[in-house]
Amino acid sequence: MLLEFTIGILLLIILGLILYNIYQKRMINIRVQQQVQHEKDRIRKDALTRSRAVLKGKIGEQMAPLLEAFPFQPADARFIGSPIDYIVFDGYSQNHPTEIVLIDIKTGNAQLSPTEKRIASLVNAKRVRWMTIRI
Repeated sequence: MLLEFTIGILLLIILGLILYNIYQKRMINIRVQQQVQHEKDRIRKDALTRSRAVLKGKIGEQMAPLLEAFPFQPADARFIGSPIDYIVFDGYSQNHPTEIVLIDIKTGNAQLSPTEKRIASLVNAKRVRWMTIRI
């Protein structure tokens, strides 16, 4: 009788440990799923924020010639978009161009890209030339 009682207690303990293990695995699964969902939400929010910033920058680039801060006549500006935003032929709208200016528009804390920095250094080093190609 004592042996049967001991075996019964051991079986209950083993069954309890198995059930506890199953419970722990389910709880871990639930926590992992919650963390994954939280991370997905965070990534989506971050992507949306970045997307808005890029969109705001692109709108700013297109609208720049219409703003008071733009120091040239909008009719003198030609939008390129990449690798720089504008070429301005200052005075072109009055049929008397006096200067050619390459402009890159930045919003917020945006910085020049390495390519834009290289182009600026080429212009500043006067590594610019005219070429006519006849076809």
